[in-house]
Amino acid sequence: MSVDDRPTIAAPDDDPHLWLEEIEGDRALDFIERQNALTLEKFGNAGFARDRDTLAAIYDRPDNIPYVTRRGGLLYNFWKDANNPRGIWRRTTLEEFRKANPNWDTLLDVDKLATEEDQDWILNGIETQLGTHPRAMLSLSRGGSDAVTLREFDIDARSFVADGFALPEAKGGAQWFDSDTLLLSSAYGEAMTTTSGYARTVRLLRRGTDVNQAPVVFETAPDNMGVFSDVDRTGASLRVWFVERLDFFNYNLWLGDETGAGLKLDLPTDIWMQAHRDWFAVKRRTAWTVGGKTYAADTVLGISLSAFLAGDRDFTVVFEPGPRRALQGFFWSDGRLVLPILDELRPVFEIFTPSAKGWSRAGLPGLPEIGVVDVWRLDSHESEDNGDLLANIQGPLTPSSLMLIEGVESPTVLKQAPRTFSADGLVVTQHEAISIDGERIPYIQTGPAGETGDAPVHLNGYGGFAISMRPSYNSAIGKLWLERGGISVVANIRGGGEFGTRWHDAGRYAGKRLAHDDFAAVAADLVRRGVTRPGRIAAEGGSNGGILITNMLTRYPERFGALFCTIPLIDMRRYTKLLAGASWIAEYGDPDKPEEWAWLKTYSAYHTATAGQKYPPILIATTRRDDRVHPGHARKMTAKLQAMEYEAYLYEPAAGGHGYGKDNKERAAFTALGYAFLKSKIGWVDQVG
Repeated sequence: MSVDDRPTIAAPDDDPHLWLEEIEGDRALDFIERQNALTLEKFGNAGFARDRDTLAAIYDRPDNIPYVTRRGGLLYNFWKDANNPRGIWRRTTLEEFRKANPNWDTLLDVDKLATEEDQDWILNGIETQLGTHPRAMLSLSRGGSDAVTLREFDIDARSFVADGFALPEAKGGAQWFDSDTLLLSSAYGEAMTTTSGYARTVRLLRRGTDVNQAPVVFETAPDNMGVFSDVDRTGASLRVWFVERLDFFNYNLWLGDETGAGLKLDLPTDIWMQAHRDWFAVKRRTAWTVGGKTYAADTVLGISLSAFLAGDRDFTVVFEPGPRRALQGFFWSDGRLVLPILDELRPVFEIFTPSAKGWSRAGLPGLPEIGVVDVWRLDSHESEDNGDLLANIQGPLTPSSLMLIEGVESPTVLKQAPRTFSADGLVVTQHEAISIDGERIPYIQTGPAGETGDAPVHLNGYGGFAISMRPSYNSAIGKLWLERGGISVVANIRGGGEFGTRWHDAGRYAGKRLAHDDFAAVAADLVRRGVTRPGRIAAEGGSNGGILITNMLTRYPERFGALFCTIPLIDMRRYTKLLAGASWIAEYGDPDKPEEWAWLKTYSAYHTATAGQKYPPILIATTRRDDRVHPGHARKMTAKLQAMEYEAYLYEPAAGGHGYGKDNKERAAFTALGYAFLKSKIGWVDQVG
């Protein structure tokens, strides 16, 4: 009896599983119901339930850090726990927040709202007016999707504004221009959406005006990624930045006001740029010859904005990259430019202060030189920023500390996260694997000291969109894997941002296969070093990491015991036609162009998977409300693998968006089920203390 292995490389469009792309189709939902039942029957045992409840209790702990943002002198926090699974929006003072148990003023109970309106509401975003912050535009999502309903909320009255601003569900958002005017970047409305599903226009929406009658003040072509605006109050006069996003990594920047864009900045498109007062900083992805000088890729340059607009191109070099020294972004805070840097994966922070005399440089004192460190502004609005910063410090075995940096002072601890698993006997070490082309691939290993040759290893990677993988404190890995004798490994493969644009570009387009080779090289190095054997390696990856994990299935099956593939991108033939997929062409390529399909087909596991191979077991998990990466990727890959009689499982809860769940219990269940599957398939019966 022949096995149906469609679609194939030879016939990529002969896809018998297209019906699974109908997200709410009756046949598709019946398939999901049966698949969920099969997966839960197989792995949803008492051990899973115990681990789910353990994780949910950790996520719901009352002593978890309540991360805050300052608005108009008060600290705002969005908090979820067992009593408030959808969350409450609340506020307090800085003085009160410093206490062990601060008193909070609740502004909005999302669970109560969802019950009253009989909607699966999740609060996705908040945009407040300046000054006393009397009003907010709230972004409410159904089930955690990216598409949101925008509604005006009176903060002091704790209620939605009767006849206030209210925008139907669509991807996008709004910024306050003044108390009666919004700059709306929303995909809602006829011809208002790009092929990527994002806003094609910026509209000026005045109070009392029908959104369909609001004038368009800025727009882009439908095949560009999207547009948005930023109301900038840091300068001598109010200005509006309009950003035309051509693709994921290229932009046109325009300067104007509420009536529209007046001036397109004379800048290349492959840039990051941040303006503040009369200064701006810019970084290109490629080398740049300007003003008679050539600057290397990833160099950060600074200049006076007014001088630049007048034609001056005498930039100051603010940051120069090294082979393994890379910028991780930058932002302004009260006249200072803050640069987060990874130097051989170690965190470094530098501050530059521009003036008429030049750009002075200083470090950010009191922060550790190892571990994972993040720094950001305390104030939500840059124009209200007084220079106070927040820092979060953590490591694989060290729970987070939230610290306040006031001015140039050393940080002081505001909150300390609880230790959620025992780290007794565990160590953190850094290693390097050698990839197929000789490149050194770093990875961080956490677990018991010494090598047994048989350790249960959880290996995680991503390798895309210049996103850096860092070894943070992960309660799920710690409690369900490390505490029970396992090892955790985080791989810094190409395609990420750990070492700058060079590292990202090496794992982009046709180079995506190299990123996959890197991950497989780390798995092989763990065996070479005597840490474990292939059948004991359990690998996990999500989103872009879904391509990674399914390529481990098809290209390197002999190196893994089990695979957990989450909210994944997989079908590289049709990905541009599914939800936000067209926005990722700059990362992968365009399958409608034969010369680019030539490389895409080599890592489209949906097409390269063939019958008769020794593939390891795989669990593919997604969510129905993921409107970023279409759940059809997970559904179709599972259907094809099962048609070829492989051991493949699917799990698809109804809500969660592009994540693991809309609340802590759902997140816990998603993760615990994945780990129950992985442990079962690598033959690990863990010891629970």
